[in-house]
Amino acid sequence: MKTIIHTDDAPKAVGPYSQAVRTGNLLFTAGQVAIDPAIGKMIEGDIIAQTERVMQNLQAVLAAAGTSFDHVVKTTVFLADMADYAGMNEVYGRYIGNNPPARSAFAVRGLPLGAKVEIEMVVEIPDA
Repeated sequence: MKTIIHTDDAPKAVGPYSQAVRTGNLLFTAGQVAIDPAIGKMIEGDIIAQTERVMQNLQAVLAAAGTSFDHVVKTTVFLADMADYAGMNEVYGRYIGNNPPARSAFAVRGLPLGAKVEIEMVVEIPDA
């Protein structure tokens, strides 16, 4: 059985997808870009600012599902420019903490709305 996760504290889906889907004890997030949910538009700024917004969006989705970054088991990071890897990593590391999940990072040809970074996660939801 799957459960759709939605929160107004993260950007609304801009297509036919959900912010996240829970099945059993696993949560799969959609990729998040640096859209400010308060205004529904991409933020201005460099990779530091955009990664900060992406991680805030993901944090809101995880909270809506009853979990946190402590339970992330896998992330995938998409970068518009691999030269932004260090800046993304700096912000990402502050949110993820000392027990980081497995991660892949790729440079891609382009991201939605001209984003510099998009991140998706697979998260274990502990038993209540």
